[in-house]
Amino acid sequence: MQIIWKREKLFAREVREDLPDPKPHINTVATTMRRLADKGYLAFEDFGSTYRYSAAISKREYTNRFVKPLLTGFFGDSMKNVVSFFAEEQEISIDELKEIMDMIEKKKR
Repeated sequence: MQIIWKREKLFAREVREDLPDPKPHINTVATTMRRLADKGYLAFEDFGSTYRYSAAISKREYTNRFVKPLLTGFFGDSMKNVVSFFAEEQEISIDELKEIMDMIEKKKR
């Protein structure tokens, strides 16, 4: 989905080109994209023997639908628990924490 959101409209072979090595077989990429389309995450245009895919939902909608419930399950609906987990694991820097604080302050206004 990240690749589609970034480049907007792509064929399966173009998605494969953007994936890191080792790259999956093109059939694996095409099957995955077809399944995402079947589930309503991707839209597609039929070009005869191939399809060009685009996002059917925004990144924000995807996040609200899937990431938020995941975080709620793992961290008990507490953003404090999320941030403290990543801080303790040193996955988040002081600068990133400052950015988060700035975003929170701006939202309060």
